[in-house]
Amino acid sequence: MARYIGPVCKLCRREAMKLFLKGERCYTDKCSFDRRPYPPGQHGQRRMKFTEYGIRLREKQKVRRIYGLMENQFHSTFTEAERVKGVTGQNLLSLLERRLDSTIYRLGLARTRSEARQLVRHRHFSVNGHTVNIPSFLVNPGDKIQVRERSRQKAVFTSSVEAASRRGTPEWLELDPASLEGTIKSAPNREEITLPIQEQLIVEFYSR
Repeated sequence: MARYIGPVCKLCRREAMKLFLKGERCYTDKCSFDRRPYPPGQHGQRRMKFTEYGIRLREKQKVRRIYGLMENQFHSTFTEAERVKGVTGQNLLSLLERRLDSTIYRLGLARTRSEARQLVRHRHFSVNGHTVNIPSFLVNPGDKIQVRERSRQKAVFTSSVEAASRRGTPEWLELDPASLEGTIKSAPNREEITLPIQEQLIVEFYSR
């Protein structure tokens, strides 16, 4: 499985915004983006001028990095969003949010999406009573995500839930901290996805 293994703080600096890829560290003075809010590299502090193509490319790259997908994975998700009835850009964001790793992060059962992806791979979660180890698994309204019985004593879940209390839980999700169980109340709509994303630019990028 292909994955990015380089320094993630450089991704935030490249996209000129915090992507919160390191969890709680991003809220502290140790955040690299706060200390060096310009693109990495020897020419990073030069003034950047983007073409129309460059603007759309950067938006696509930003969203891809927020959700931790490689190019082929992201393009496949976009292709699926085009097939689904509705607005393609909103369908894309909904599919990204409904990924199991992203949903676990939103519930507060992991500190970052990359950590959620690893926990899923290590079989720490079940969906509707069945163990799922595929991060791209799509959840649906009514599904219940639960930390497996043998994993509930792990400190990572306690610290994650505590950190998530400051971040908040989206309206389309419900978490029971005592049982470490989350419920998908509905599909996420555009108003509930508060990330600074201009999905129409991504649609225009792939439609060029």
